[in-house]
Amino acid sequence: MIVRIMGEGQVKLADSHFAELNRLDDELLDEMERGDEPGFRRTLAALLARVREVGEPLPDDTLEPSELILPGPDATLAEVRSMLGDEGLIPGLPG
Repeated sequence: MIVRIMGEGQVKLADSHFAELNRLDDELLDEMERGDEPGFRRTLAALLARVREVGEPLPDDTLEPSELILPGPDATLAEVRSMLGDEGLIPGLPG
């Protein structure tokens, strides 16, 4: 799956990583619902760090259709809330 981090670029992620990323996404949703800004910041950073760690960066001159778009690290709680679907930032497992 091709994932774009806003303001950074695209990475290719194997389906095997989505269970872990979905757990972080669920944690992020819980923190947003509680209005826990510090927790939201911490979990968003952890989610993006994990995507960067396990993803294979695509070359800057390559533009593939992104199947998933994640907010950048400086996104506000309100900005992320506007990006949410029914299943959070990361929909159920692909495939």
